[in-house]
Amino acid sequence: MRVLIVEDDEETAGYIAKGLKESGYRPTVATDGKEGLLMAASEDFDLAIVDRMLPGLDGLSLVETLRGTGKELPILFLSAMGSVEERVKGLRGGADDYLVKPFAFSELLARIEVLLRRGGGGGAETNLRVGDLEMDLLSRSVRRGGKPIDLQPREFKILEYLMRNTGRVVTRVMLLENVWDYHFDPQTNVVDVHISRLRQKIDRDFDKPLLHTVRGAGYRLREPD
Repeated sequence: MRVLIVEDDEETAGYIAKGLKESGYRPTVATDGKEGLLMAASEDFDLAIVDRMLPGLDGLSLVETLRGTGKELPILFLSAMGSVEERVKGLRGGADDYLVKPFAFSELLARIEVLLRRGGGGGAETNLRVGDLEMDLLSRSVRRGGKPIDLQPREFKILEYLMRNTGRVVTRVMLLENVWDYHFDPQTNVVDVHISRLRQKIDRDFDKPLLHTVRGAGYRLREPD
């Protein structure tokens, strides 16, 4: 997924780009409004993150101009201008979401995921696939290479989250927050125990593993090379 970041603050832009890259996205940075508008209008991006206050062309004018050309990519305003009036102005100007600085990267990432789901179209996804691993969300069944795999409910939720984030590093905290729905002590080994059991079921009898540990970071589910 390609994400355009239009942000003139070098530190903020670098921070966002680094986090997105680590999460499996392909970020591109534009440092002023005119450059951002040109790139957004001429290249294919899946989403744009736009600061409100930009040199050359302000973020609101950028978005209004872009919408006037018929571009429909999801746009998220990121700004220190956090009053209700400014947020309303930004949303009415054509943005799909508005996040106020300072922000938590986890919230930015979650908002990006929501916007990309909204823009996907075609209704709710009911089947997930990574390589020869298949998950049917309606029948709650999993197969690899056509062979049924019996998962416990928690294992199924972990695998679903990993498959929805294929290729991205998923941290233990992310799994705790999104699979267990509440916060554990991040030092607990509950995630490692469940991942170990899941790995045994989806990788043990197959030549090429799909679930990988990223040392010091978390886990990544990806298709074999």
